[in-house]
Amino acid sequence: MLTDAEIEVVRLSAMVAAWSVAVSILPGILLGWLLARWNSPTRGVLQGAVMLPLVMPPVVTGYLLLWLLGRSGPLGQAWEAVSGGRIAYTTGACVIAAAVVGFPLMVEGIRIAVLGVDPKLEMVSRSLGRGRLSTFLRVTLPLALPGVIGGAVLSFARALGEFGATIVLAGNVEGETRTIPIAVYTLMNTTDGEAGVLRLVAVSVAMSLAALLAAGWLARRQRRRAGR
Repeated sequence: MLTDAEIEVVRLSAMVAAWSVAVSILPGILLGWLLARWNSPTRGVLQGAVMLPLVMPPVVTGYLLLWLLGRSGPLGQAWEAVSGGRIAYTTGACVIAAAVVGFPLMVEGIRIAVLGVDPKLEMVSRSLGRGRLSTFLRVTLPLALPGVIGGAVLSFARALGEFGATIVLAGNVEGETRTIPIAVYTLMNTTDGEAGVLRLVAVSVAMSLAALLAAGWLARRQRRRAGR
């Protein structure tokens, strides 16, 4: 059985992962489509910039985010001037760190899915009088939906396990920024914390596996609907 503190950690982790996907899904779809359909020499530069958090050490990503969003950072100062609050060392900082680190996985999944959509179907839709937006919403997006779901789930699973960027940008504040990976790290450095570590690890594995199984089921269901 999980303790009350561990339940709070799990709840916070699930909430942070869900919000990180929610704030990323729209720009992820737009960028995934753009990288799949945009023919330009600068596309490689844009794709490299999007994928950068995937190859950089998470601690470096966290440091750059802290430089931007901390109280002395340009965006952090602007936010404090407007709202009177801070970004760093809050639950919102956990969401930002998780979203940034998981974003490349989402975009890549969506990009590959859009590449799998036959451009001729889009051309037929345009020839029938539909605009670009209508064609995207009625043709491209439904056909690419399994990839969108897969990318979102990969981003969610990555957010559940995010540690490096989160610990730098959000710190380790109990009840506010202490997600599962940070709680595991904390328990590993405390006396008699092994039992708590094992419980949280088991919950983390179960949540990630459940998310992947759900994504596979939704993708198969969507393909069956598309085949009718």
